[in-house]
Amino acid sequence: MWIKICGITTADAVSAAATAQVDAIGFVFAPSPRQVTPGQAAQLAALAPAGILRIAVAQHPLQMKVDEICRTLKPDYFQTDVEDLRELKIPPHVKVLPVVRFGRKTPSPLPARIVFEGPTSGIGELADWGRAAELARQTQVILAGGLSTENVAEAIHAVRPFGVDVSSGVESERGVKDPAKIAEFVRAARAAAALLTGDA
Repeated sequence: MWIKICGITTADAVSAAATAQVDAIGFVFAPSPRQVTPGQAAQLAALAPAGILRIAVAQHPLQMKVDEICRTLKPDYFQTDVEDLRELKIPPHVKVLPVVRFGRKTPSPLPARIVFEGPTSGIGELADWGRAAELARQTQVILAGGLSTENVAEAIHAVRPFGVDVSSGVESERGVKDPAKIAEFVRAARAAAALLTGDA
């Protein structure tokens, strides 16, 4: 089970994500309590072990902003709404992670891997798990939107996603990650995935 902790803003959050051995950390550049500058993101990313993917998370960014983020952070992936990617030029060495939102037109053909979430990011709004499960049978779906330690096992059982992406669900207050919640979320997600594959 591929796991991303999104909305990283502190060294403590990087450390907690690394200790939990997550696959990726996300830095938010869209308006949000978790918004960071490219320079802040680069400093935080430098604290993470080499094996953790650095993901730049934007929404409807201008090309100038994309260029600055990619130049300063040097992310492994650039994540933004699938509609944005028609107009933007992402550097060839940076992979893209398209966001497909419930209620909007699903792209055809589907990208090889997508983030699927609700209409609005970062507010704890659940995505439609039924639609996510349909898409998960067609492509690699990273399920986002409203996930927490309490519901991630249920979500994984219902959707059978490639991965899960959490932000507000592992916070002690808006924008502040809780290391204990990060550890518990990762444990719950991996346990649920092991049940599905029969490894438990």
